[in-house]
Amino acid sequence: MELTGKVIAVLEPRGGVSKTGNEWKVQEYVIETHDQYPRKMCFDVFGADKIAQFNIQAGEELTVSFDIDAREWNGRWFNSIRAWKVERVGAQAPVAAGAPFPPVGAAPAAPVDFAATDEKDDLPF
Repeated sequence: MELTGKVIAVLEPRGGVSKTGNEWKVQEYVIETHDQYPRKMCFDVFGADKIAQFNIQAGEELTVSFDIDAREWNGRWFNSIRAWKVERVGAQAPVAAGAPFPPVGAAPAAPVDFAATDEKDDLPF
């Protein structure tokens, strides 16, 4: 799933140590759409490496690709919205989890105006 909007809040990172002794870090962000009735979504980025790679700042225009999952704890259910790719709107290269994509090429050339030629069109349609 994807959502495009402006980052309106960068929350404090949280971290700890798992049962197996591995350190973990997660940071949450709030993004707001530019629809007639703007919607807000709080999403997280998991892992210190991904947090540093995405380098999300308040005020940025982003397209966030994310997965939604739910988990149960003490009889209550909680949703998790985890970003796996972040693209800056108008930027040439996405910031993705994994290998970087090549930069997008230059803007496409202007379309050819075939009506400006004096040659007759031989097509039957």
